Amino acid sequence: MNKSILLAFLLIQTMITAQMTERSLSSEKWQFKNTKEQKWLPAKIPGTVHLDLMDNKIIPDPFKDENEKKVQWIENEDWEYQTTFKVSANELKNDHIDLIFNGLDTFSEIYLNGKLLKKTDNMFRKWNVPVKEFLKQGDNDLQIKFKSAVKQGKELAKKVPFAMPESPRSFVRKAQYQFGWDWGPRLVTAGIWKEIQLELWNFAKIENVKYHQNFSNEVLDFNFEIEINAQEAGDYRLNINQLNKTIALKKGINTIRVPYNVSGFKLWQPNGWGEANLHDFKIELSKNSKALDQKNIKVGLRTVELVQEKDAAGKSFYFKVNGQPLYAKGTNWIPADSFSPRITKEKYRKLIKDAKDAHMNMIRIWGGGIYEDDEFYKACDENGILVWQDFMFAGSFYPADEAFLNNVKEEVKDQVNRLQNHPSITLWCGNNEIDEAIVNWGYQKQFKYSKDDSLQVWKDYKKLFHEVIPNALKENLTPDKNRYWPSSPSIGWGHKESLTEGDSHYWGVWWGEQPFEIYNEKVGRFMSEYGFQGMPGLEAVKSMFSGTPDLNLQNPTIKAHEKHSRGWEIINEYIKRDYPLPVDFVKYNYISQLLQARGMRIAVEAHRRAKPFNMGTLYWQLNDCWPVVSWSSIDYSGNWKALQYQMKRSFEQQVILTEEKEGMLNFYAVNDGLNDVNRVSLKIEVLNFEGKVLKEIRGVSKEQTLGSILKFDPVEIKNVLNESDRNTIFLQLTLKDNGGKVIAANQHFFARPKDLQLSKPAIKMKRVAADEIEISTDVLAKDVYLMGDTHYSDNFFDLLPNTSKKIKLSKPLQNIEVMSLWDTMQHQ
Repeated sequence: MNKSILLAFLLIQTMITAQMTERSLSSEKWQFKNTKEQKWLPAKIPGTVHLDLMDNKIIPDPFKDENEKKVQWIENEDWEYQTTFKVSANELKNDHIDLIFNGLDTFSEIYLNGKLLKKTDNMFRKWNVPVKEFLKQGDNDLQIKFKSAVKQGKELAKKVPFAMPESPRSFVRKAQYQFGWDWGPRLVTAGIWKEIQLELWNFAKIENVKYHQNFSNEVLDFNFEIEINAQEAGDYRLNINQLNKTIALKKGINTIRVPYNVSGFKLWQPNGWGEANLHDFKIELSKNSKALDQKNIKVGLRTVELVQEKDAAGKSFYFKVNGQPLYAKGTNWIPADSFSPRITKEKYRKLIKDAKDAHMNMIRIWGGGIYEDDEFYKACDENGILVWQDFMFAGSFYPADEAFLNNVKEEVKDQVNRLQNHPSITLWCGNNEIDEAIVNWGYQKQFKYSKDDSLQVWKDYKKLFHEVIPNALKENLTPDKNRYWPSSPSIGWGHKESLTEGDSHYWGVWWGEQPFEIYNEKVGRFMSEYGFQGMPGLEAVKSMFSGTPDLNLQNPTIKAHEKHSRGWEIINEYIKRDYPLPVDFVKYNYISQLLQARGMRIAVEAHRRAKPFNMGTLYWQLNDCWPVVSWSSIDYSGNWKALQYQMKRSFEQQVILTEEKEGMLNFYAVNDGLNDVNRVSLKIEVLNFEGKVLKEIRGVSKEQTLGSILKFDPVEIKNVLNESDRNTIFLQLTLKDNGGKVIAANQHFFARPKDLQLSKPAIKMKRVAADEIEISTDVLAKDVYLMGDTHYSDNFFDLLPNTSKKIKLSKPLQNIEVMSLWDTMQHQ
């Protein structure tokens, strides 16, 4: 061996024992079995036992037909997973070798070469286990035994002297929605749901990186806080991009603060305000020119403040971003699949891009799901979507014994350290609807609590959400990121204060079965939940069937994919108020979507007209976890429902809105942009459904500056139309700037859709390109619905008389069917 080859060999050997390296064990040959069985079957990691059982054709797909009922036995069984992986002699030379379990669901025992290493009891925690002393050269056996979370939860529930609602789910730290919800199936999983890694390192490693940003007098003070685990004291080298620094480390955990000059860097802006600018940083640790460890992070420079100030109406609730009040427009997020390991990067990115394209700037992650994959937050970072992050507690009472509280404390630590560097994270919220559940839902009476029992529930609640979680946040968050809200909503929707302070979940519509028009009255400071159900698109409905779809409302499969006990009844009652009730399935599907969109449009317009009293509107919900009739605006197959298209229109940065109130017509221009629009004017025309302009309403508008919101002079309704004309005319509103550019346009109808005296439109379609069509009509074509397995740039829209509209298609489609509201009013 010549000298140069020998030196190269020695260098490689040195690097092997110097650099921190990771090996994924997920790609090893994994097997699983029921503990009652002898035969091992192939498994995929990350995954769940349900997915592995499906892959091995042991169970049918629970999403299809009525198969959900056939797989309930799985939750009561114990399961085992195992693999064998090789370790080389060189790998064993490393000073430290750790097994990293990023997600085990939920109660497990970890064995390495027959040695019990760890017991786990939390789906949301990361488990780091030193294993060098237990490894051997060659084959190593890793086995993980999972116990039934349902059975474990029942055992834990026995330790509480009174019955708890939603037992046993509230006793187990796992995704609560798996136990069934009014939009999701009961599929209580077990398994290795995140990656497993073997981590090898020497001398020192970077445990965590966070950054502080503090704006003072418009000067940004920025520095990194780096936690380093050093096994040998001495001088080390730290490089951050072009910054090189020698640091002295003691043996053990070291926390290093490093200032960094970010002058000239661009701010991260939310969607609608500018670019979501991100800056790349590489943090490298070395010793004696030997690379030890490296972390890469993206930094978004921005400030966020939750503003709550007393005023004449109560107390404000809004966010300032980069020093400017932000009107939050967005939605609520549930897990995008009942089996979360199969949510792809592409699905995350598509759903977040869909939110951006609909002019949203905030998503609330609901507390009954999961802390989402890194890809979710990366997509929000890149698209300027702010994230309201609930901790994973929802709609129940929770214990507060020492073991449970310590478990939650570690859960918060793991998740906060993983997520806090994302500029999209705006607010940490303790839970979903637990304060309200304790105060308003009557569980104490239902379960016959004593006075002491009720007091204990409240003490436990305060301990968990007002002490343990906020204290854990203080310990792990940098001060500029520590914004905590104990419970959403802060006050239940049955109390008047819920509309004058805090955030509000208003469910008088749907749960209270109030008419949509009640939204005009029930406007809170920040509407973080409200909604109404609609059917999924036809492609998603067809996906419910394993065989030939039977599109019939009486079909048991379709009935089984509505999880609300009175869902069909409520939808039908609301349809009868506003629309004809179709018998034909396709028309019923279409009308249910229009109904949902109509209700949410009324809500959003009421909220935006109330600006700045109201400063946020987040409807329930964006997405689905399986094919289902639900409150979502995008179905499980990824199709935009009528609601998503309506939200895209209702969330435009500038809108012109109309309100009928006490015999008057009120007109509002709303601007959510950073800049004023100078010298706007409003044109209001009264048209019939054939397109004839009957009159123009003058005197309402003179050129004015549109700042945040502008209210124009009101008009008496009786001066616009006779009562007999309500069903035959509409208002066309056009807002222009002084250069004649249309800033916003809208229509206002005076009657419910079912009462409109529509004429049959002669809708014509022309192919402009392979992926573009032009559609036109002679008379008003209300709620035009384009059907076919493609995404349309617009759909469920009003096509005005004697106008045309160009529509882009996500993929070419030969046959496009079209329907309008007129079609549902005929041939019933």
